Amino acid sequence: MTEHHLAVTRTARYYQLGELSAQTKQVWFVCHGYGQLAAYFSRHFAFLSEADPDTVVIAPEGLSRFYLSGNGGRVGASWMTRDDRLHEIEDHIGFLNQLAGHVLAACPADVQVTVLGFSQGTATVSRWLTRARFRPAQLILWAGSFPEDIEPATASRLLQGLELTLVIGTDDEYISVAQATQQHEQLQQLGAAATLITFDGKHELNRAILAQLVSAGSE
Repeated sequence: MTEHHLAVTRTARYYQLGELSAQTKQVWFVCHGYGQLAAYFSRHFAFLSEADPDTVVIAPEGLSRFYLSGNGGRVGASWMTRDDRLHEIEDHIGFLNQLAGHVLAACPADVQVTVLGFSQGTATVSRWLTRARFRPAQLILWAGSFPEDIEPATASRLLQGLELTLVIGTDDEYISVAQATQQHEQLQQLGAAATLITFDGKHELNRAILAQLVSAGSE
């Protein structure tokens, strides 16, 4: 038995908060974590576009969906698993590059782009940005980490001078503050202008910290 692969066309899903126009000043690409759906994840960012009509939030969804428990009920999405992982990574980079091209074509050339990955989404956005056709003004890795399998030279090209923020809850079940601190130091060594923010909470987003990051990004 031999394994084969065939590239096919499929339909990807994303959600948009706000309207793209020649007046758009900020675009946020936000990638959910394992087992989440973009429709629900994007609601955490609704206040951005509600507060500023010149800000648009784009929430892509992982291409693999599954039932979270048994054969029915709630559905979640995933960016990848360890099975056929490299092809899933390629598929998602292709999806995100195509999506970004579509979105940014409708924006002014000087639009400011923020990319946020949560949990499993941190690895997805990090790998994507090493091959993206734009450079973000700000990268936020929330409750996750920068992939160790990205070559140091490739990582350094992306991170050199990049405004990067790591966010972690003090009671996160999957990543400790100590691990986040170590990663923060490693990313600084690779050239990132990295900041580590902690908050009282678990493996979750935090509205107050998000608002703080929005204010910092718009200064």
